[in-house]
Amino acid sequence: MHTDLKFKTYAIVALLSVFSLNGMAQYSVQWKYSTQSGIYSSPVVDGNAVFVGSNDSCMYSLNVLEGKLNWKFKTCGEVKSKPLVYKGNLIFNSTDGFIYSINKRTARQNWKVQTAGEKRLDIWDYYLSSPVFAHNKVIVGSGDGCIYALNPQSGNLCWKFQTGGIVHATPLVVHDKVFVGSFDGYFYALNLSDGSLIWKFKTKGNKYFPIGEIQKGATLYNHSVVFGCRDYFMYSLNIESGKLNWSKEETNSWIIAAPLLVDGLLCYGTSDSHHFQLMTAATGEIKKTFSLNMRVYAEAILLRNQVLFGCFNGKLYQVDLASNTIREVFQTDGSKLNYHSVYNEDGTFRADFKLYGNDYVASEKQILGLGSILSTPCIANGMIYLGDSNGCFYAVRVSVP
Repeated sequence: MHTDLKFKTYAIVALLSVFSLNGMAQYSVQWKYSTQSGIYSSPVVDGNAVFVGSNDSCMYSLNVLEGKLNWKFKTCGEVKSKPLVYKGNLIFNSTDGFIYSINKRTARQNWKVQTAGEKRLDIWDYYLSSPVFAHNKVIVGSGDGCIYALNPQSGNLCWKFQTGGIVHATPLVVHDKVFVGSFDGYFYALNLSDGSLIWKFKTKGNKYFPIGEIQKGATLYNHSVVFGCRDYFMYSLNIESGKLNWSKEETNSWIIAAPLLVDGLLCYGTSDSHHFQLMTAATGEIKKTFSLNMRVYAEAILLRNQVLFGCFNGKLYQVDLASNTIREVFQTDGSKLNYHSVYNEDGTFRADFKLYGNDYVASEKQILGLGSILSTPCIANGMIYLGDSNGCFYAVRVSVP
């Protein structure tokens, strides 16, 4: 059998086995690969390679079945965006202020585009905007406050739009419109063709976060766009007019992760309230709340009727939508090693650990030492691929018990 055909056949069989799993599927590490710094970038699988960025400044290509290094491409900054596979190339963002296009097989650079420079708002500003492709344009945000539309072949600028704050949210393109939030507290609808403003919506803000920064992406539901905010609210807007459909406040907690839409439910994690929620997309009504012991920033993914998401405590959770139950299915090496330096046996914080004490920077470093999962997992070949804050990248096999 030809090698490519053999691989594709294996992949199809593996995927079929994954999507026939029940709620008691077993999760085991198939392989792991260590980079030199934290992985906040979300991986992408294409063919027999999985691509992921690391804070060690490199974009990596790894063999999907064995985890062997195909190549790594070095930038001069942290690679904290999800790579876009465009034809035979990868397009991604780096904190060095450049957007790169490289050959996905050889890592040869095609082009790079310099922005006016990246910025980081605070220590919880963990991500960069990830490029998306639509109508022969690559759309991506930047720390310089701009949303860029680039020609994917040449990197030439098609247009750019200036907001009033850092743009680390990933754009959502629907038909001929680009939807994206900014740290200036506005959510924007732009014309895909020329970048002109259609409408903008101002978040409410609150006492502690008056600007109402929008940190990550948005989700489409019918004729609405839904996104979370640092002002503690989830918002639903009409995509044509930008008018508010509804807003729902989370108690004293940012909502960072873009919600996953499943059968009319929005599935998402929260920050300081340490929840994972199931919300009715049409009305904003909370249908189910699962209590955790740490925040969730990464997006959830769907495995048949199971919702999977990673947490800052270094654990991967599975929510069964049929039974409305939750269980831990995987724990990173750092979490296994360091979990009880932060938590008691019952999962509560130790008395000597203060999450937001006088030295909150040291506390955050200690949390990241758990191998926090800030990387949104992806599923392919019967495996879940994800990175952790200690720089370890995992391929976790899913199998029927």
